[in-house]
Amino acid sequence: MRNLIVKIAATALLVLAPAIAQAAEGYSTANVNMRAGPSTRYPAVAVIPAGSSVEIRGCLSNVNWCDVEFYGGRGWVSGQYVQAVYEQRRVYVGPRYYRPLGIPMVTFSVGNYWDRYYRNRDFYRERDRWSRGPDYYYRDRDYRDRDRLREYRDRDRVREYRDRDRDWRDDDRRQEVRRPERRETDTNFRDLPQFRGGKADTYNRPDHRASPFVCRPGDPSCD
Repeated sequence: MRNLIVKIAATALLVLAPAIAQAAEGYSTANVNMRAGPSTRYPAVAVIPAGSSVEIRGCLSNVNWCDVEFYGGRGWVSGQYVQAVYEQRRVYVGPRYYRPLGIPMVTFSVGNYWDRYYRNRDFYRERDRWSRGPDYYYRDRDYRDRDRLREYRDRDRVREYRDRDRDWRDDDRRQEVRRPERRETDTNFRDLPQFRGGKADTYNRPDHRASPFVCRPGDPSCD
């Protein structure tokens, strides 16, 4: 009977061992964003208050980022903001403490991870772009924003030209309305004899300096 109990206990330990090794208790050291991937460029999914308890599900081997669980949600936090108890003292989670703390080393895939935890999130619609990495995503977004900005500028330039042409036509129309028509009774000063041809005709002007001719006695011209 005792041997049977020992076997059952050993079997239970073997079954529970993987589950125990799948998580380690940690604490956030600051108000930190829990993100949808192991980078500050991934979308934030929650804010973990300083001093809150988290379950560390695994960490990357080459980058100090850990997959954590906080109030039923899952996301990634940098190890420099997470501490765990090691030999009765708190240490920042790093590769050298993964094995002693029972933290497994994991990998990250946008497709698998987001399918499990982020199907109801807005950013899930762009999963295919994010799957190439945050750097590629932001570079593509910059290109899209640049093309959209160029399109807006071209549209504004066309609208500006169209408005300018409309203003010119309106100005011409207003000038036509303001210009009075010449009537038959109007007299143009250039039609006067002394201004014919556009210049003053001095020959048709009376000479006010001329004086009547006076003959003097003995003047031969008076004969």
